[in-house]
Amino acid sequence: MMKYLLCLAAIMVALCGFSQMQTCPTNINFGTGDLSFWSARTGLMGGLNINYPAPNAGLTNVPEYTIGNTGIQVITTSTSDPYGFFPTIPTINGYAYNYSIKLGSTSTSRDLQQGGRSPGGFTRAVSYTIDVPAGPATVPYTMTYAYAMVLENGTHNSSEQPMFRATLSTQDSIITCASPGYYLPTFDNAPGGGNSTGATLDSAAALANGFTNSPVPFLSFSGAGNQNGVLLYDVWTKGWTEVTFDLSPYRGRQVTLTFEADNCTPGAHFAYAYVALRNVCAGLEISGKTVACTNTTVEYSVPALAGATYAWTVPAGWTINSGANSNIINVTVGPGGGFITSHEVNGCADLRDTIPVTTTAPTVAGRIMSDTTVCAGINNCPLSIADERGTVLKWLSSTDGVRWQEIAVATDNYTAQNLTTSTRFAALVQNGDACTVDTANAAFITVDPKSDGGRISPDLTNVCLGENVDPKLTLNNNTGAVMNWQLSFDNSSWSNVTPANSSTTLQAGAVSRTSYYRSIVKSGVCPGDTSDVATIRFYNVPAPAATIAPDSIEICHGKSAVLSATITTGTSYAWSTNVPLSPGGSGAVTAVPYSLTATATPPVTSNVVLTVNNTGCPNPSKDTFYIYVTDPIVVRAGNDTAVVYNQPLQFNATVNDPKANSWDWAPASYLNNPGIPDPLAVYDLNAPAEVTYIATAKTMAGCSGSDTLTVKIFKTGADIFMPSGFTPNGDGRNDVIRPIMAGVKQLNFFRVYNRWGQLVFSTSEVNKGWNGEIGGTKQSSQNFVYMVQAVDYTGKVIVKRGSFVLIR
Repeated sequence: MMKYLLCLAAIMVALCGFSQMQTCPTNINFGTGDLSFWSARTGLMGGLNINYPAPNAGLTNVPEYTIGNTGIQVITTSTSDPYGFFPTIPTINGYAYNYSIKLGSTSTSRDLQQGGRSPGGFTRAVSYTIDVPAGPATVPYTMTYAYAMVLENGTHNSSEQPMFRATLSTQDSIITCASPGYYLPTFDNAPGGGNSTGATLDSAAALANGFTNSPVPFLSFSGAGNQNGVLLYDVWTKGWTEVTFDLSPYRGRQVTLTFEADNCTPGAHFAYAYVALRNVCAGLEISGKTVACTNTTVEYSVPALAGATYAWTVPAGWTINSGANSNIINVTVGPGGGFITSHEVNGCADLRDTIPVTTTAPTVAGRIMSDTTVCAGINNCPLSIADERGTVLKWLSSTDGVRWQEIAVATDNYTAQNLTTSTRFAALVQNGDACTVDTANAAFITVDPKSDGGRISPDLTNVCLGENVDPKLTLNNNTGAVMNWQLSFDNSSWSNVTPANSSTTLQAGAVSRTSYYRSIVKSGVCPGDTSDVATIRFYNVPAPAATIAPDSIEICHGKSAVLSATITTGTSYAWSTNVPLSPGGSGAVTAVPYSLTATATPPVTSNVVLTVNNTGCPNPSKDTFYIYVTDPIVVRAGNDTAVVYNQPLQFNATVNDPKANSWDWAPASYLNNPGIPDPLAVYDLNAPAEVTYIATAKTMAGCSGSDTLTVKIFKTGADIFMPSGFTPNGDGRNDVIRPIMAGVKQLNFFRVYNRWGQLVFSTSEVNKGWNGEIGGTKQSSQNFVYMVQAVDYTGKVIVKRGSFVLIR
C-alpha cells in the first residue's frame, strides 16, 4: 500500500508540474478589464515618450501623447469599427475572445499644431514581460493573439508608412521569426528620399495581404478643430487574423511581448490596431467543429506562424477544398468521422495538434402536411411535418409568401386556429448544431370568407291592379356565389325558383298577389347564408292613369306653353312647382275622364310633372311635359355715336344665335336697307338732332331680340367738343371726362396734364375717359389741361387744346 501511495504522489506532482508549465501569464488576455501587469507607452516617432510602467492595475485608457484623445483603450464590450466594420472583439472559427485593446486613433501630428506635419507621428505600445515557466523545451508553451488594423495610406515609401507590429524580445535580442510588422506596401518611388510623399500604393500586394479599401471617407490633413481638411478614400483595413508563437525554447527565462501602432514617420497619416489574446498557452489548438454535417463545407484553422509551412490531414472520405498549405482549410465533410491534424513549422516553432471529429447526416427539411381549405372565423386546422430529418426549431406563417412570422412552437405538430386570411405554414428544421437550418415545404391553408347573403334592391315594390310591370330584383353586398333564389307567398314557407337561377338578378314576372323573394349564397366551404327579404306587394286597386299633350314642346325665351291632360283613372292630381304655371297647384278629380289645362312660362328648359293618385293604390302616375326653351336672342346694335351731316355712317349689328337671321331696323329713316344687320346711313340738313334706332333679329320660329342705338347729328363740319369740367363723386353723372367727337373716324390720343405739366392720363380708345384719379389716388379740385388729336371721316387731322376743372 505504501508503494502505491508513493507512486500516486509522484504522478500528482508530475501533473501539477506540467499544469504549471502550461499556465498563461496573469491577465495576458486583458481579462481583468484593465492593463494590469502590462506596461504602456505613448510618444512621437523618434521623439519623446510618456511611459506607464506595470503593474497599471485599474488603468483602462491612456491618452495620446500630450493631447486628450485616447491612444490606448481596453475594450470589454464589442462594437463595430467605423472603417472596417469588423467587431472590436473577435470570434474566430468558433473561438470567442472576450477582451481586446485598441492601440492608436485617427489623431495625427496635425492635432498637435495648426498646419505642418512635424514633429513626427504618434506611437503607442503595450508590453508584457513574460516569465516562461521552467520545463522541458520539447513541451510547447504558446502565445496566440489576433489582430485587426486600420491604416491611412500615407503615399510614403514603405518604411515610412503607418504600421502595426508585434515584437517578441529577450533581454539581449529580438526574436525575429515571432516579430512581424504590417503596413500598406508601396512601390518605394517617392522622390527625395526620407520624409517625402508621392509613393504609389501597391494595391495588388495590399489586397493579397488581406487589406481592403474602406468605403468611408476620412477628413485628412484636418488639423486641430477639423479645419481645412480634405475628404479622401485613403483608409485601408484588415480584419481579424490569428498569430501564434512558441516560447518553449525559452523555458525558465524572461521574454517581452510588445504590440505597437505607429503613424507614418512624417506624422500626418494615422494608424490604429486591435489586439486580442487567448488565455490558453498549452500548444497549438485547432479551431472548428468537432461534430460536422455530411456533405457540407466547413473551415478549420490554427493561429498562423510567421513564415511557416503547414500540413493538414483529414478523415478518410473528406476533401480539402482550399488552404492545404495555409493556416485555414476549407473542407467538404465525408460520410464518417476521424481525426483532423495540423502541423506548422517555422524557424521558431514546430507545433502540432489533433482533434477528433464525428459526422451527422445533413438536415432534410421535409414538408408540411397538408394543403386544405377552411372557413374564416372559428376553424381548427391540424398541421404536421413529414419526411424530415432533424428537429423542428420553430414554425413559420405568412399571409403573402414574402414576409414570415415566427411561431414559438418546437414540435412536429401545430394546430392553426381561427384563421381569417389564407396563410402558408412552414417549419425550420435542423439536424443538430453542426448542420444548417432548412425550411420545410409550406402547406397552404385557404381561408374562404364567411358567406353573407347580402341585400336585395329594391327591398319593397308596390304593384297596383292593371300595372304592366316585371320587377327586376338585384342582389348587392353579398359574399359568396348565388346558389338559387327562393319565393314565398307568406314570408314563412319558401320554395326554390325553377329553373335554378345563380345570377345576382331576378325578373319577378307578372304580379297578381303579394310575393317575397330571397337568395341563397355560399362562400367556398363555409355554410350558406340567406339574403335580406325583398317584398313585392300587390294592391287590388286600379293604378292611376292619364294622357298628356304635348309631351314635348319648344318655345322662345320669355314665351309660354299650353299643357293639356286627361285623367282616365284617379282621385286627385298635383302639378310640379318648379316652373311658373297658371293655374297650377293640385285638386280632386270629381269624375273621369277629367280634363286639365295649364300655361307654363319656364325661364329655361324644364320638365313639368303632373302627378295623379288613385285612393287605395300607393303608386302615383307621373307624366312629364318636356319644355325646351331656346336661349335668349341677344342683339348688339353698337355704341351710341355722333356724326355730321353728309358723313356716311356704317352700322354693324350682331346677334348671338346664327339662326336669328331675319333683321329689321326701326325707323328706317336715312338707312339704305333696314332688313340687313349692317345698313348704311347718310343724314342731310333736314335730319333731326338725333335718331334712336331699334335693331331686331328674329328666327324662323319667331324668337327675337332687340337693341337700341342713338345717333347725334351735327349740322356743322367734323369737330371735337370738350366739357369745361366734371364731378367724379360716384353719383353716376358726369363722373368721367372725355372728348365728344362728331364726324371723327379715329382718335389718335386724348391726354390730360396737371398744372405742373405732368401727364396724368392718356388713351386712344374712343369713349374712354379719365375718372379723376392718379394711381388710385383721388385728385382734389383743380384745373387740368387737355390735348386731343383725331382724324375726321375725310382724313383731316383735328387738334384741340384747352383746360377743364375737376370739382369735388
